Amino acid sequence: MNGILYVVSTPIGNLEDITLRALRILKEVDVIAAEDTRHSVKLLNYYGIVKPLISYWGEREKVKSEVVLDKLHSGQSVAIITDAGTPGISDPGAVLIKKAIEEGIKVIPIPGPSALIVALSISGISTERFIFIGFLPPKESQRRKTLLELAFEEQTLIFYEAPHRVFETLTDIEDVLGNRNIALIREITKVHEEVLRGNVSDILDKLKEVTIAGEYVIVVEGKQRGEKPLDMDALLEINALMKKGLGRKEAVKKVAEAYGLSKKELYDKSLSFLISKQEVMK
Repeated sequence: MNGILYVVSTPIGNLEDITLRALRILKEVDVIAAEDTRHSVKLLNYYGIVKPLISYWGEREKVKSEVVLDKLHSGQSVAIITDAGTPGISDPGAVLIKKAIEEGIKVIPIPGPSALIVALSISGISTERFIFIGFLPPKESQRRKTLLELAFEEQTLIFYEAPHRVFETLTDIEDVLGNRNIALIREITKVHEEVLRGNVSDILDKLKEVTIAGEYVIVVEGKQRGEKPLDMDALLEINALMKKGLGRKEAVKKVAEAYGLSKKELYDKSLSFLISKQEVMK
């Protein structure tokens, strides 16, 4: 008989944010599959849990998934955990969970803390409908392309971002989506937890005065009805002119003069916009 795979959510910062059920499961399973055993051992030691550990960090996940599956097929129970939060949600674990399902192994969720839900709950922005994007692409052109695809969404948007890219990402959000209301939350449940609320330009100004560090969640207000994202009219007009045969530079020059916009900035945005349109049509 196959064992059971438990998908266990762990604290996203404060080690006390773990359920009694999660602790019981971690104590009862035969093996714990951890994203990074060096990180997870801190949590396990805190609660006096000693179990065999298997690391499935990064590229090891594909190989180590087979090791875990062999243990499950031999009847052993396994708990899969990540460094923080829920396995498979902007974290490793999805490969193993999918394979276990495909091979008929019972998968049981053990819920717990979620950075995106916590951030949304204290954002002050609409919680009725939202879209979780996770991490945006690291390359600027791809990041702007993704934002353009979200430009007309009226639901609240939620992103994760690393500290070394948060300023650039917020700049792109302002350029593509406009100066919307946002909440920027960092180090959730940790000692240096901080929430910044306001429009994008205000938050960018505040970031110039503080130390940028820790993991960030960005909650962005959805498009308001009747509102068009910044420069969207100009971008659509450039696209229309190019369909009529004008070159990109000529179309940008014509529209920039008509709207009183910077030709260079509009050219860059037009390039991302056109890439986005082509991808959507595929």
